[in-house]
Amino acid sequence: MDILKQLENEFNLKAWQVKNTVDLIDADNTIPFIARYRKEATGSLDDQLLREMNDRLNYLRNLEEQKEKVISSITEQELMTDEIMKSIENAKTMTELEDIYRPFRPKRKTRASVAKAKGLQGLADSILAQEKGAPSPEIMAQDYLSEEVETVEDALQGARDIIAETVSDDPKGRKLIRYAVKSQGILNVKGAQEELGVYEMYKEYSEPVSKVARHRVLAVNRGEKEGFLKVSIDFDKTVATDLLYNIYCKNNTSATDEVIEAIDDAYTRLIFPSIERDIRNELTDGACEKSIKVFAENTRQLLMQPPVKGNVTIGLDPGYRTGCKVAVIDGTGKVLDTGVIYPAPPHSKIEEAKKKISALVKKYNVKMFAIGNGTASHETEVFAAELIKELNDSGVTIIMVSHDIAAAVKYASHILHIGKTLFFGTKDEYVSSNVGKFFMNMEGGELA
Repeated sequence: MDILKQLENEFNLKAWQVKNTVDLIDADNTIPFIARYRKEATGSLDDQLLREMNDRLNYLRNLEEQKEKVISSITEQELMTDEIMKSIENAKTMTELEDIYRPFRPKRKTRASVAKAKGLQGLADSILAQEKGAPSPEIMAQDYLSEEVETVEDALQGARDIIAETVSDDPKGRKLIRYAVKSQGILNVKGAQEELGVYEMYKEYSEPVSKVARHRVLAVNRGEKEGFLKVSIDFDKTVATDLLYNIYCKNNTSATDEVIEAIDDAYTRLIFPSIERDIRNELTDGACEKSIKVFAENTRQLLMQPPVKGNVTIGLDPGYRTGCKVAVIDGTGKVLDTGVIYPAPPHSKIEEAKKKISALVKKYNVKMFAIGNGTASHETEVFAAELIKELNDSGVTIIMVSHDIAAAVKYASHILHIGKTLFFGTKDEYVSSNVGKFFMNMEGGELA
């Protein structure tokens, strides 16, 4: 798999953007650093897209690494075929790859392995073949009696155990059942105690797996972990076993009844419990991802409250090589305009910067410049002061934004994957604001 080409197609990016971004990630640069200081290398990709690309890059690399391990393991067992190799190479997900590898994975002691050790593999193969005109399973079983297999029923039970594991390990059948359970299964929740407290609404609750709300998944998971709820997925066993019968049952011979019994056992004991765990894990992963996005968006709205009520503000985020980032925000917190100027070395495009900012001041009736007091803040403050003088009593004032405040917001942005947002105001204003109170609560009452 060409991972770079895959990322290029999935994220609709140019080849040079993907290559440069991957090179920066491989050089151990953090996502916030790449988003802020390597815009020219990535084509100004924002931190959210960079994080998604990084996650996908890691997933694809892990998938390729796992494929190599699977190929090596199957090859060492001298069981590799062209068909298996093609299936592995075409696998798009870890789940699909695991299903392919399942029949070849070294297993701990199982009922099937015990039966194989007793020499019953041949009997299982003969029964599963269901050849017309073949002796009945009872007659075939007599050839496999020994000190370890004393009766015909013992031999048949061992053969059924082997067949059940064979059916369970077949990726084709598992794929069909997994799809069926995801599309038609029912999430059932029941109370595990008389007093359920906040989980009372889930005392008797059911909902299709395909429609269950993400927040509800997290709620029932929490209730299950705390011992208040019992959670399971229900699916019509008849539908599932019919799918497997269509794959394995043929010719309707005397051996078919044995195969049917083995399939029923495989589904109940092996296949469904495994698929139920997989689907619940998928639901949980999706719910966590969705909740993070909702939390991030809510926090973003909180951070984007009006910086100075009733006044339009230009925020200036100073910088040298990458320039000074500019954002115009109105009295309601709405972003009106953005841009970049270069008033500081090494570019020192002061006159060009003055023209851009003057145009923004006049266009939006700006009343305040808010300047971050970090890198290049002095040069930016001098530039802003000179510009205000040239604006002839425009009423524009300057405030410096404490770097402590910016650090708090950047920290929150990092953990919530929502990009950088600035709070314009003094430290005291930050502490008394809703934004400040929010993050102080997150940090246990201390200013972040």
